[in-house]
Amino acid sequence: MMLAAWYETQGPADQVLVVGEMPKPEPGAGEVRIRVRASGVNLGDIKKRQGWLGSGMRYPRVIPHSDGAGEIDAVGPEANTSLMGKRVWCHGAQSYRPFGTAAEFVCVPERQAIHLPGSVGFEIGACLGIPGITAHRALFADGQIDGQTILVAGAVGTVGSIATQLAAWAGATVLGTVTRADDVDRAKRLGAAYAFLLGEGDVASAIRRVAPDGVQRIIEVALSDNAELDAAVIAQGGVIAAYASRDPDPRLPFWEMLFQNTVVRLLGSDDFPRTAKDQAANDINACLEDERLRVEIATRFPLNQIAAAHNAVEHPTRPGRIVVTID
Repeated sequence: MMLAAWYETQGPADQVLVVGEMPKPEPGAGEVRIRVRASGVNLGDIKKRQGWLGSGMRYPRVIPHSDGAGEIDAVGPEANTSLMGKRVWCHGAQSYRPFGTAAEFVCVPERQAIHLPGSVGFEIGACLGIPGITAHRALFADGQIDGQTILVAGAVGTVGSIATQLAAWAGATVLGTVTRADDVDRAKRLGAAYAFLLGEGDVASAIRRVAPDGVQRIIEVALSDNAELDAAVIAQGGVIAAYASRDPDPRLPFWEMLFQNTVVRLLGSDDFPRTAKDQAANDINACLEDERLRVEIATRFPLNQIAAAHNAVEHPTRPGRIVVTID
């Protein structure tokens, strides 16, 4: 048996999340089992539990969270037996699968269990999956970025902070936007050459002063909010790579974007190509090993306080990630 958290109906965290014992999973063909030490909580996990946009439950019982880290303690048929005992981080554990990482054990396909460098703790490893792979895809889906000027909207956010660091590591000049004055310096510490406070002055003109030809790529966290700014600063033939929008039906300044031959790329992390996810994992690890990628942990919660962890993600009071620790 194992300790796990789950829900069998969608709704508020305090009402639907249960912590108790379940049978320990056994890895299937091509799978490995991870003894989970830390489980990352993403906004996508919250949305699934809430039934966001009318999404229903695919399974009668769901163990939440797609990202986690720990050690491989069992391998299934056709999986590499040399992985036994290896430290790993994982992604996609609850992507099209019922049981995620909010448990003592989780099974995932072998390729989704990624080597965790020895210098990186489990809590950091648990924060790399969905945000890191989304950030990487937004940056590199349309080619290499060495020598380009990149704008990261929400440069200190969950995805934005990793995108800022990966872009700087890859040789881009990074510009960032933030919504709080005390985040300007945080964005610069992450690798942004310039950081701009939204709502303070003419941000588009300020960006154009440092990037007179525009920015080649925009990593966009709020397409509906920032579409006009994006259109004003995008370079000819540039890409707006958007992974979120406050308004599900965003209005775009069509002609301004058309005259710039703008590409709008929309990103849904569960369905990225496998090869893109593999390359993202390789580059994230390389950036970690070069000591160019860090993740700030805001609060740690034990598994029996998972509802509080979900509430902390829904109503953040401090910067950084929320992690559930599993002893």
